[in-house]
Amino acid sequence: MPPSALRSVLRCRGLPRANGPIPTFRRPVPVLVLGRGYATKRPAGPLSTAKTVVKSTIALSGLFLFGYYWTDSRAALHRYVVVPAMRVVASDAEDAHAFGLKVLKVLWDYGLHPRDRVGLREDGEEEPFLETYVWDRRITNPIYISAGLDKNAEAVDALFALGPAIVEVGCVTPLPQQGNPRPRVFRLVADKALINRYGFNSLGAEYVARQLRERVLRYAGDHGLTEQEVLDTLPASLYSGKLLAVQIGKNKSVSEDDIEGVKAAYVSGVRSLGRYADVLVVNVSSPNTPGLRKLQSGNTLTELLSAVVKEARAVNKQVKPRVIVKISPDENSPQQIDDITIAIRRSGIDGIIVANTTLRRPQTLLSPPHLVHEAGGLSGPELYEPMRRLVREYRMRLPRDKEIWASGGVSTGQDALDALREGAGVVGVYTAMVYGGVGTIGRIKEEIRDIVRKTVASRNRGDKLEEKPAS
Repeated sequence: MPPSALRSVLRCRGLPRANGPIPTFRRPVPVLVLGRGYATKRPAGPLSTAKTVVKSTIALSGLFLFGYYWTDSRAALHRYVVVPAMRVVASDAEDAHAFGLKVLKVLWDYGLHPRDRVGLREDGEEEPFLETYVWDRRITNPIYISAGLDKNAEAVDALFALGPAIVEVGCVTPLPQQGNPRPRVFRLVADKALINRYGFNSLGAEYVARQLRERVLRYAGDHGLTEQEVLDTLPASLYSGKLLAVQIGKNKSVSEDDIEGVKAAYVSGVRSLGRYADVLVVNVSSPNTPGLRKLQSGNTLTELLSAVVKEARAVNKQVKPRVIVKISPDENSPQQIDDITIAIRRSGIDGIIVANTTLRRPQTLLSPPHLVHEAGGLSGPELYEPMRRLVREYRMRLPRDKEIWASGGVSTGQDALDALREGAGVVGVYTAMVYGGVGTIGRIKEEIRDIVRKTVASRNRGDKLEEKPAS
């Protein structure tokens, strides 16, 4: 309300009296009360006006700078204040997860979301160290967010803003299901690890398909295109150089011994979600759905994957979604690796994710025993070395056109580079984000750049020394 309006509200119409109205509010006039003079406030001069302008400018500048700082995903505030605060405010890890995802979505809606400013420079760099290819498609970097962070595709764009080239949503079941009883997620803070036994809690394929379709329809409306034109001409991510992966599973009510029922469940997921995915991930390796890992056995896995590939090739869009399978790190004997390799070759599937969470509990864990021995799958740094070994094994057995995605224990740029050197095409991150905050992916990418730049500079120096004639 402007001051003039305020004065008009306060100006009294007066109370009746014999000689006219009694004004309730008067303009202050100089008076003498007990020898002390009170005078009216003088109009603001040029000096006080300048002070007001300076104060306003400082306040606005401070607000802008804080906003810029807040929206930088790698700001120390997110890592050293927000993450510990979340553990205090939400002692249940699942509550913290749900709250954090909701906040990200709301911030995205208002344009106040954290974003990877490293990624904003990728397109203009003369030396794009991070650019790579998945199959025949260029992507901006080799880092992706693993499934589980956004199970129901509710914050896809906010997650892409954090800097990954691929976001994997899910796991999505054909019908909604609650999953296992709570509590079902446990923080092993001393090990920077997690144990979860979610059990495929999902709002169902219909809900997730509606979420993903709304993204496409909004984009189509904003750019004057039809839904089919968007599906045929753009990646499902809706971002150049980025891909959207959707992980699919089966409901608990479908027995793993009923292979026809299992095939129907996964094929149903393809029909519902295939149009809105660049990559479909077949999860047969969750340790939290009883009997699911039995589907990794040779002939059963071949039959299942063949059915999914056939359905994916019939999806109604120009570029069909690729299909990959996510396997367990615990199925690591030579015979088990050979069986899975044969199934991948025979089914025509496009690749493999190595690996899901583990049921094993390494002796090196430092967290209290009552947490370490909670039922469920362990994720975090202890999974890194087993994952690397499996990546190496599958790379030796599979042809180069079969992609290998590494997922498990990656938390630094050096971790990511080592997994890529073993033969992985891209590297997934999840648990590291729980402990490192929204800037984790940006930091990993920056570390990769620093390592690559130092390596290139060192090699260049070595070449120059070799070229220099001996004195």
